[in-house]
Formats: sequence, structure tokens, C-alpha cells
Amino acid sequence: MTSVQLKDLKGKAVGEVSFEDSIFGQEPNIHVMHAALHRQLCNARSGSANTKTRAEVRGGGRKPWRQKGTGRARAGSIRSPLWNGGGVIFGPKPRDFSHSLNKKVRQLALRSALAARKDEFVVVQNFDALFDKAPKSGDDPKTIEQPKTKRFWGALTDLGIGNLCVLVLVDCGIPGLQQIERAARNLPGVKVLNINNLNVKDLMEAQAVLTTQRTVEAINLRFQKVTSDKAPRPPRAKGTASSASEKSAPKVKAVKVKTPKVKAPKDKTAKDKTDKVKTTETKTTKTKAEPKAGKKPAAKVPAKKSKK
Repeated sequence: MTSVQLKDLKGKAVGEVSFEDSIFGQEPNIHVMHAALHRQLCNARSGSANTKTRAEVRGGGRKPWRQKGTGRARAGSIRSPLWNGGGVIFGPKPRDFSHSLNKKVRQLALRSALAARKDEFVVVQNFDALFDKAPKSGDDPKTIEQPKTKRFWGALTDLGIGNLCVLVLVDCGIPGLQQIERAARNLPGVKVLNINNLNVKDLMEAQAVLTTQRTVEAINLRFQKVTSDKAPRPPRAKGTASSASEKSAPKVKAVKVKTPKVKAPKDKTAKDKTDKVKTTETKTTKTKAEPKAGKKPAAKVPAKKSKK
């Protein structure tokens, strides 16, 4: 882990604070930071610019003068884009400039921005020296003493960052957070930002980042990469199922349900018709008479041809 010197508001070294290597020790990804900055700037645009075309401008329904015979240029409307007070050609219309970016890419951009600004971090113990009586976490914000802008400016000058563009990173749990924001909001070039609203644009614009030891621990806990302690899976053999869902399920035999056959009722009229058809077929079919046994059939004598 990389360590940074811990100071008090007078600028004296008190100890050291460790930075998580998975956040501040990585190489900044410039391309991802540019994509996140472009998304932030585009999403900040309202896209409410609007102009009127010649159809939307009031008036201009009557032809100013007749088409021919006046010697002047022909005109059909006083709201033509060529006229003073006419419509606008291809002017801006309300549109949406927002861009989307994947969640993991946004997280990588924030980690890269923190890693790029790790040398500009100034870490102090707390902001209790701004108050005559140090506030506690359970105190009511109304009863906490209002810190003076003069004290906050003195603390910045003692830390050597009075003339720089300073980003003050604070945590939600810091006691007297509202009073610190009021003390710093009138100073030029100083911006107080909660770590829940941390973004690439403010980190890149800041020349110095002032924060507390508690806020650094919250950043380490929030933005560190989650690494699993599980052992890597062994390579699976060919022909084996990759997961339990892909394994063949036991085959279930389909049970056939026999439906009882319903016999159609016998029709006597149909039976009588079939009997009549059979009797007619026996009458029409005639069998050839076979020759009697012992007698040969008479041979045919060819007829003699007559001579003319």
C-alpha cells in the first residue's frame, strides 16, 4: 500500500495514511476518463435551446404585394427567413444530449482519476480546529458553533494550498459538515464535495484535494476491487457438461392412456342394402360352361376362298 503524510490544520506532520493499491496504485486509463468526462459534460446540458421557423412565427399569412407588375422582387410572406423578423433556417430545437456509460466503466474512470491525483492529496486528521468546541457526531447541527471563513482560509494557507483550486472531500458522517460547507463556500476556487457525489470533472479540475483520514478510509472501502478468495476452477475435460444444468436429466417414460373405443350402433337398413348388392352381383356374373370329360372340342374348318 502507498502511504501519504497525515497532517493537522497547522501543517505539522502527525502520521501516515495508507492508500489502497487497487485504487491509487493502478495506471490511469486516459480513454475511460475521457469517456466519463464527455458523458458528464453532455448530461449537464439542458438542451432547451429553441428557435422558430417561418411556420411558427406569428403573422405572414398575407402576400405583401402582387406577384407581377410592381417592379419589386416577388415575395410570399413577410416572415420569410430572408426578411428581418422572419423565421430561422435549421435553428436549434430542444433535444437530449445525454449519453450512457456502463457501471463498471464509470467505476474504472473514478479509480483512474483518483490514481492520477494521488500526489495532490492533502490529508488532515479532522476539522475540529475550526471550532472553539469540537463537535461530536450526536450533536444537533443547530447547536454547533458556526465556523468562520477566516479560520478556514487560515487553515488552507498553513497547509500551503491557499492560492490553489482546492477540492475538499468530506464524508457524510463528519460532525459539523454543514458548518464546514458554509465556511468554505465563499472562498474563490474552493469546492466542498461529498464522496457520494465524487466525479471525474471535479477531480481533474482541482489542483489540490483536501480530505480527512476518515474520508480516505471510506474511499478505500468503497472503490476497492472485490477479489474472491475462491480457488480457480480446473479446466473441464472435453465431452463433459460445464454445469449441473447442462447435465442430462433422467428420462421419464411417457404413460399412454388408453381410451375406450365406442362402437357405432348397427344400422339395419345399411345391412339390407349390402345384402341386395351382393345378390345382384351374383346374378350378373356368369361363369363359362366347362367341356364335358372325354369329348374334344370341334376343330374349326377354314373357309374356302372363292375365285372370281
